[in-house]
Amino acid sequence: MVLLLISLGAWLLMLIVFAWRLGRLRGAGVPPVPLPVPLPQVSILVAARNEEAALPRCLAALRTLQYPPEKIEILVGDDASTDATRAVAEAAMQGYGGRFQVLTISQNVGRARGKSNVLAHLAQVATSDYFFITDADIAVPPTWLSGLLAHAAPGVGTVTGITLVEGPRLLDRLQGLDWLFSLGLVQVAIEAGHAVTAMGNNMLVTRAAYFATGGYEVLSFSITEDYALFRAVLHAGFGFRHVFGPEVRATSLPIRGWRALLQQRRRWLRGVEALPWRLKLGVLVFGSVWVLLLALALVAGPVVALLAWTFKTLTEGVFAAVCFRRAGLRSPWFLLPAFELYSLLMAVSLPLSRVLVRGVEWKGRKYN
Repeated sequence: MVLLLISLGAWLLMLIVFAWRLGRLRGAGVPPVPLPVPLPQVSILVAARNEEAALPRCLAALRTLQYPPEKIEILVGDDASTDATRAVAEAAMQGYGGRFQVLTISQNVGRARGKSNVLAHLAQVATSDYFFITDADIAVPPTWLSGLLAHAAPGVGTVTGITLVEGPRLLDRLQGLDWLFSLGLVQVAIEAGHAVTAMGNNMLVTRAAYFATGGYEVLSFSITEDYALFRAVLHAGFGFRHVFGPEVRATSLPIRGWRALLQQRRRWLRGVEALPWRLKLGVLVFGSVWVLLLALALVAGPVVALLAWTFKTLTEGVFAAVCFRRAGLRSPWFLLPAFELYSLLMAVSLPLSRVLVRGVEWKGRKYN
């Protein structure tokens, strides 16, 4: 029992240290650079497959960007949609002052598939030196372009922001807490010098960095295409920034059901499996807390395990509060008990789903 308590104490101390490290810095952990004068042309790339319901929200946010519209081109890739995605996009952008185009994507280029194939096509059409990538179910803040561009220093190939899930239901809000908690952990690792990952729904990649990789058409296909591009850009010799602040805080529509949520997480696991072994070990250690609590319940009894669980919840609450404060939001303390049950259910069901269900379904397509 002593060894279990020491292990759990070390886990709690680690999270407290993470909270301190995350709370002492702002933004990307490095100062921004002055925006170029005059402001550069930028390209916004949006992959859309059967997104007639979500796309108007995304495009309405893009129309409110605090950036000269004449310097913006918005390219939407209609990925063989069977709904009214194209018509809805065109209707939403009528009268827009910048350049807007919907491209119908019907063929694969090179090794690219799915979203990576759409982005490969859009990158070939884009005319600027800065590619801003987001998804159809994302709404970016008005300061998105300038917020990411301020960290595109010379030699930096990718800059990513943070994304929070928003929705009225309890499951929606728990997803939001889960996302921001996870991104807080990622930020701590990044500020410690580890190139962990990038958010493909809130990303800037320079033209020079993107084409230095050869583009998605030559990269090995991955359903975590953002991580694949991120690693390829690093391999090409470019640096990166991850900005954790309200000026680049995008909001995502929630996943509507548990089964679809597991599909999303199983897709993300593919990215975790591609991490260097040290980072994979860190993920494994962090996820081991439930095993420790179960072992403590078996060895010392449920009362001791429940007390330890309470300390775990309070410590996670402190870390979550730091995450939300740094993102410019108030921490939803009242969600912590429900979040604990959500996390436990995810810890049990995700490994089972990974073993029992073959392949990953994504945007109506199945990938092995």
